[in-house]
Amino acid sequence: MKTLQSEPTSDFSAVTDFYIASVAQSDRAIQVRWSDGSNTTYHNIWLRDNCPTAFHPHTGERCFDLLSVSQDIHPLSVTLDTGTLIIEWSEQGHISCFEQSWLREFCYSGELAKDHSSSYQSWSCEFIDHIPVDNQQDILTSDRALYEWMSALDKYGLAIINGMPNEPEAVVQTANRIDYLRQTNFGVTFDVVSEKVPINLAYTSLSLPLHTDLANQEIPPGYQFLHCLSNESMGGESTFVDGLKVLEGLREDQPEYFRLLCEYAIPFRFHDQAHDIREHHPVINLDNFGNIVEIKYNAHLADIFDLPGEVMYDYYIAYRELMGRLKDARYKIELKLSAGEMVVFDNRRVLHGRNAFDDSAGKRHLRGCYVDRSEFKSRLRVLGKQLAKVI
Repeated sequence: MKTLQSEPTSDFSAVTDFYIASVAQSDRAIQVRWSDGSNTTYHNIWLRDNCPTAFHPHTGERCFDLLSVSQDIHPLSVTLDTGTLIIEWSEQGHISCFEQSWLREFCYSGELAKDHSSSYQSWSCEFIDHIPVDNQQDILTSDRALYEWMSALDKYGLAIINGMPNEPEAVVQTANRIDYLRQTNFGVTFDVVSEKVPINLAYTSLSLPLHTDLANQEIPPGYQFLHCLSNESMGGESTFVDGLKVLEGLREDQPEYFRLLCEYAIPFRFHDQAHDIREHHPVINLDNFGNIVEIKYNAHLADIFDLPGEVMYDYYIAYRELMGRLKDARYKIELKLSAGEMVVFDNRRVLHGRNAFDDSAGKRHLRGCYVDRSEFKSRLRVLGKQLAKVI
């Protein structure tokens, strides 16, 4: 094993708290020891695949063909030069130059490997006194205000915007500050009012159980915006439960129930004269690192379960356990929205519903739309980068 020792130049050490202290070559990788004592491994094939020249200089897309080199590619030489690791490869006469700040950022091994734990913070009913609130004009005119509001919404899954004008398109104007809207079979926008011939329970005055919107879709919408235009009826309080908090408790107390709800998909269906939209989903979704990232729960859109016979009964017991926990008052928030307020929430995390209402005393009218998670996360990242340059 060849080892290359290094000391920082005065110029480089003045701008960073770390530097590569030594580099050693092993059979298929380069071992890096950092000045702070941490150690990392970078495989040769990974380094060649991620050479800065492997990406288009303008689009940033990968344009290197991995099959153009062998799986046994290795360095002929490794040198350090003022914060840059320089590798001369055994194939194609190619030389790669890696900034050590880049190597540090994208480290995938050892003590410096990325922490993939969730940034979400779960909550119970006490959160009603801590819901993030911002003003619509601030969000429309200030990227900083938008970023801070979106960051809080990303963390907690529920936030409020006040100062909304009494205009039907105000919800679109605000949501468009994030990105384009998601169109569904209900349109780009939708009005939640009581109708004489409803196509959905939302369009009645009945109580609406906690649910995920459009669980029957291949990918249910991400963030839902509900702008209150009027709410003079008796009752009609909006209800919210952090599905993440409920699932954390289920995972700890009943791991087998949690497993069943993760591993087996159940059918969801919405149908009217124009549509018959169906999809199977697990109620609980984890990411590749085991974090809870989604709950798809909608008892009034759940279709006839078609699980294997050997798990059907046990699944029902697990499903009932989840239903019972979702009704626990310790988790529930009730908000009587007023005209000029808009609630925004992560539809695949925070379950929502409403109490029954009597609209004989006045109208209850909410106008809604959706922005998908991918667009929301993208906007949040871009804003963060732009604002960091301003500081």
